[in-house]
This record gives sequence, structure tokens and C-alpha cells, in this order.
Amino acid sequence: MSDRRSLRRQILDLVRQYHAAAPTKPFRPGEDLVRYAGRHFDDQELTALVDSSLDFWLTAGRYADEFEAGLADYLGLENVLLVNSGSSANLVAFSTLTSPRLRDRQVKPGDEVITVAAGFPTTVNPIIQNRAVPVFVDVELGTYVPSLEKIEAALSPRTRAVMIAHTMGVPYAVRELREWCDQHRLWLIEDNCDALGTRYEGRLTATFGDLASFSFYPAHHLTMGEGGAVAAANEDLARIARSFRDWGRDCYCAGGESNTCGKRFGQQFGSLPFGYDHKYVYSHIGYNLKVTDMQAAVGVAQLRKLDEFIAARKRNHAALAAGLKKHEAHLILHAATPKSDPSWFGFVITVRPEAPFTRLELVNALEAARIETRNLFCGNLLRHPAYAGIEHRVVGSLANSDLITTNTFFIGVYPGLTPEMIAHVLATFDAFIATRTAR
Repeated sequence: MSDRRSLRRQILDLVRQYHAAAPTKPFRPGEDLVRYAGRHFDDQELTALVDSSLDFWLTAGRYADEFEAGLADYLGLENVLLVNSGSSANLVAFSTLTSPRLRDRQVKPGDEVITVAAGFPTTVNPIIQNRAVPVFVDVELGTYVPSLEKIEAALSPRTRAVMIAHTMGVPYAVRELREWCDQHRLWLIEDNCDALGTRYEGRLTATFGDLASFSFYPAHHLTMGEGGAVAAANEDLARIARSFRDWGRDCYCAGGESNTCGKRFGQQFGSLPFGYDHKYVYSHIGYNLKVTDMQAAVGVAQLRKLDEFIAARKRNHAALAAGLKKHEAHLILHAATPKSDPSWFGFVITVRPEAPFTRLELVNALEAARIETRNLFCGNLLRHPAYAGIEHRVVGSLANSDLITTNTFFIGVYPGLTPEMIAHVLATFDAFIATRTAR
């Protein structure tokens, strides 16, 4: 046993040396890519990954437990469960609301769920997949989240829930929305995939809703490669969420455990024979959406750095805001909502309709300078082929969502950016806009 421990230490020491031997080179403006997002890691993530691989525990294990406990502690919540992506987190979170165990509060086919048209598709997809009806409202330019007034206007006798993302790290008025949902007995799901570390009135987002989702894709605040999580406000919701994540089974034993309840062979379920093995009783139509322990190991190392990652995103966003302020006559710049402290996902820009250039022209100039850009997700979701025939309702105009479709994009603020990269980004904006305004 001691020899194995010694060998493990040697292996991990070699991994650290391997990382330290990686070549470094100075940034070359116009030649090296300025990414919109990406993995930001060091030897800690590599050693955690290799340490997990040596266990050869290929599903969720000790690192998954550690990450769930660590994220729960960070949020000040009791219930966090890992899943294999942010999209799966949204699916699990919304599916939880369809459980018959919620009795008169169960979301059923035909019930309405308030959301936005200008967001990421997998915030809306679980609503459609569970045969509920998405009710779309518009967002505000600059913040790219809806006002409380727009959400309130979407209420109908069929409304059962609200499921909206804190877009690009900017929160909507989530405390006020929580109170409104309570007033009308509505569920609230916070899609927090873009907003880990964001605060509203000093309180972390993802802690206001009944459920919240997170993504750990490489573009996000911390990464496992692929991965996500669901936070639940209470144990009842958490147990339902785990069931949907774990094949729909009724049993809540962790992997590798049996008979935690002490009644594995002593219960009656439906028309099954009395004493039917509880590990194979299914109470929901679920999935297998677990994460592997090797992914979780990377997440554990990343979670230790979350505060510094958030601080870097804020610095980079502030630098871009200061450098682009001179161009506000032509660009709508990314802004925080009142009472919020965003943990920014990116820097969003909308080209004003009256500007002497288009989004396409500006984006082409940036890309030519090796600066990555991305559209603000899908723009107006209802303009995409997949959603042409869905049952839905629209409340008010979607004029801003349409403008986002044609005029909005974002650039990076992730921790891997250096001051030299940001200077290159700002110089490229300055040069391009100078040529267009000199005509």
C-alpha cells in the first residue's frame, strides 16, 4: 500500500513538472487569437484530474461529493447536485416541477411558463419538451434581461412558473420577482449558467429561486469540460431532482451504496410485488445525467479559484467599458441592472441602428484582427427553424429581441485575457470606428 501511495505522489509530481515545462511566449497582436472564452487552469487541475484517473472510479465519486459540498457551501445552500451539462441542469430543474409529488403545484402539459425570447435555447427547451407553454417577453437593451413589469404583464390563469436566465452575468430584479412569484404561487427557476458569483442586493443569485442551474462548459466561470449543477431550495425538491438525474429511480442511495433507508425490501410501490427491490423502483420518467469523477476533480480545483476568476472578469469588463465609452454614440455598451454586482460572462455590445456601420462589418474587422466574437446566443429564438411550430404566447413587442438578432454580439472578459490583449481589442475598435466616422 505504501508503495502505491509513493508511486501516486511521484506521478503527481511529474504532472506538475510537465505543466511547468509548457512553453510561454509573448502575445502578438493580430497574430495570436484573443478568445471570447476558454479554459484557464494550471497544475492544480491537471494533478486533480490524474489523481482521479488513478482511482479509476469512472462515474461520480469522492470528487463529485467534494464539489457538491463546496459549491453548496459557497452558495449557502444545503442541496446541490452535479449533472453532465448546464443544459441538463435546466432539464432536471424544470422536470422537477412536473413531479406528481408536488400535488396541486405540479406543472402539467398546457401550463404556462414565463421566459424570454432572447436567451440560450436550452433555457426554453425543457419547457417545450415537458409540453408546457413558453410565454415570451422582451428584454432591455444594455442589460439583456427583462424588466419586472414585462414579466408581470405575462401573468395569466395558466401561469405556473418563471424560468429566466441572468443573461451574461447580469441579474434581473430577482428579489422582487421572488416576492411576486410567492404572491401568485409560482415556481421560480434561476438559470444561473452565465452568472456564478453574481450578486443582487448583496445576495448571490441562484439562492432566490426554488431551483437554479449552472454550467461548467469551458466558456463559463469555472469548467469541468462538460458539466453542470442544480441547486434546490429544499430537500424535497432536491430528492425529486436527483430522481430525474438518476434514471428516474425512487431510491436515493448514492452510487455504490445500498439500503440507506433500511427498507430496501420492505415497501409497497404501485402494483409491484411487496418488497420489490427499492433500488429498481422508478417514480419519474428520468435520465442518466450524472457527471464523471474525473470531470468533478477538475471542478474541485477550479472552485478553489472562483473568487480570483470573478475578480479577473470584473477587471477585464471594466477595462473594456472604460475604453469603449468614447464610442457610445454608435454602440450600446453592456450595463448592470440597479442593485446588482454582476459576475460578467462577456462584454455585450449592440450596434445602434443609426451607426455608420453594421454589426457584420464591425465583427468582420474584429475577427480579421484575430479577436473572437459571438452573437448573443440565438437572438430572437422564435425566428429559428426549430421553433417555428411550437405552441407559445408572446406578451408585448419583441422589438429588442429582434434588434439583438441583427445588431448584438459579445467579446470576452475571461481570466485568460491579458492587458496586452485588451489593448489590442480597444485599438481595433478605435481604428475601425475612426475609418467609418471620417467619411
